Amino acid sequence: MKTTVSSPLRRFLHYWFLRETVLRAVKVACVVGPTLTMINQYDLLLRGEFSLRLFLKILLTFMVPYSVSSFSSARAHMERDAVSSQ
Repeated sequence: MKTTVSSPLRRFLHYWFLRETVLRAVKVACVVGPTLTMINQYDLLLRGEFSLRLFLKILLTFMVPYSVSSFSSARAHMERDAVSSQ
């Protein structure tokens, strides 16, 4: 019987898009995103100066904690697999 070993990138992406990883990352982004947005854009928000540029900056601000959480979860899964396969 032939066993297939997937590439590290493929395994990483598998774990990145796991339902539990995505849900955790969304929760983190929903907590950290508004905090970072208020720290970085409070003056524009308080003045009511909304624009497409501000919206894109806020979107990117939410993507940072989402990406960090997803990355750390995927790496933790991979490290767990490495330990359990020894």
